[in-house]
Amino acid sequence: MRGSGADNPAMFPVAILAGGLATRLRPITQKIPKSLIEIDGEPFLGHQLRMLAGQGIVRVTLCIGHLGEMLQDYAGDGSRFGIELTYSPDGPQLRGTAGAVEQARPMLGGTFFVLYGDSYLPCDYRAVQRAFEQSGKAALMTVNHNRDLGDASNVRFEDGRILEYNKRDRSAEMQHIDYGLGVFRAAAFDSVPKQGACDLADLYQKLLAEGSLAGFEVDQRFYEIGSFQGIEELSAYLRERGA
Repeated sequence: MRGSGADNPAMFPVAILAGGLATRLRPITQKIPKSLIEIDGEPFLGHQLRMLAGQGIVRVTLCIGHLGEMLQDYAGDGSRFGIELTYSPDGPQLRGTAGAVEQARPMLGGTFFVLYGDSYLPCDYRAVQRAFEQSGKAALMTVNHNRDLGDASNVRFEDGRILEYNKRDRSAEMQHIDYGLGVFRAAAFDSVPKQGACDLADLYQKLLAEGSLAGFEVDQRFYEIGSFQGIEELSAYLRERGA
């Protein structure tokens, strides 16, 4: 298996949250899921999966909902992207970001990454995994020192520690932002209900209050396709890299 060996340990699997309705991108997303929006002639999901494979990721589970069967038709078993791909459907009711991961736990094992289906995060995943393992915590949030540039800062991060996180009630001391890549032990989701919707942001806040959340700062900016501006910025980045 790729990524084996004492100096190059196997990478954790990844859960990608790809079940949202993507209302900000309508009318495009009335007919296709957000992950299939074309970026330079290829659906975004293809770019995302190849990037993960390049990071040494072997296994990915797509948490799907709205038009999820189209994602399955496109990506299949993931082999053409160098990934072993499985799917976890929301079912008859939306589960929210934390609920979708809770539902996918049997496919993910004891420890895993979580990222959003509209995020392209070109950071060092191996360094993130190593920081998580060294922390001894139940979860880790990656953060970026964005100083309110682009999106509003929502994290107070000092001396390598997350002191405050709130997406709704922000303070002046918040100069970092949730980068969008998390690492979790499966037990971190024990408190998430088996039915109904639950938000990942609420779980992060609970873990922080319990002293169970580590933080890791990444220098690379994040790219996203949740907005038309974000699509343009990612397209420019990929063209520059020849991806």
